[in-house]
Amino acid sequence: MPGRNGSGKVPSMLKVAIRTILALPLLAILIVGASTGVRAENRFITLASTTSTVASGLYDRILPIFTKHSGIAVHVVAVGTGQALRLSRNGDADALLVHHPPSEEAFVAAGFGIDRRAVMYNQFLIVGPAADPAGAGAADSASETLRRIATTGAPFISRADSSGTHKKELDLWRRAEVDPKPGSGTWYMETGSGMGATLRMAVAMKGYTLTDRGTWLSYRHRGGLRAIFDRTDTGLRNQYSVILVNPARHPHVKAALARSFMDWLTAPAGQAAIAAVTVGGETLFIPNAKQAK
Repeated sequence: MPGRNGSGKVPSMLKVAIRTILALPLLAILIVGASTGVRAENRFITLASTTSTVASGLYDRILPIFTKHSGIAVHVVAVGTGQALRLSRNGDADALLVHHPPSEEAFVAAGFGIDRRAVMYNQFLIVGPAADPAGAGAADSASETLRRIATTGAPFISRADSSGTHKKELDLWRRAEVDPKPGSGTWYMETGSGMGATLRMAVAMKGYTLTDRGTWLSYRHRGGLRAIFDRTDTGLRNQYSVILVNPARHPHVKAALARSFMDWLTAPAGQAAIAAVTVGGETLFIPNAKQAK
């Protein structure tokens, strides 16, 4: 019969061909499945962000909502603002969320970032030991508070990490016309660490420090620390903004996915999620995406 040899068996070459043809649909399914899996695994962005947004617990509350809505995971690299800007300049993040407007403006002006948007704000405050040995609680301004601390030589704990909080602290010292550097290692202590570690050192040394309200409200081990200067003051406003790392400079940046996150964060859904994060009935961050940067 045609197609058979004298033994009545299908030739071995034909068997191979048949097996190959039959295997093609399965092979195609495997290839599609594998490529789909790769695409799913790549649906994440890297966000360089401040330690305060992590230490306050904000991301624990809002990021699962975004991921459920979009299918996009957000991998947060929690560092100070200065380090977040450096990472982003090198293309090691897709977007950044930081809180030092002058540095952000310089970052965008230099072409490293685009599409800067206001997201939320809170306040900075100065905290210290309940006994207040510097008498700083009686001051009527942040500048006077710092002058009293410096004059008495009471311990002040600085983050000293180029974070947004550290930059604000240095600005407040300049306004107070006090240079704390000569006191370094005696009364002016520099941690080079995040807000949580700095607060822990302030507890251990019964010292003062500058902190953001979000971290302060979430910090559960105050060890006798209390708010020393805590007033609604535009000079202590702590504005956070989100910026897309410029894909023209770093083509590997996941611009579309990062923009999806930025759109959600500044839209009513994201703003409502931020406003819903409270500790003891107090809001950690006040959303202000529609206001001017």
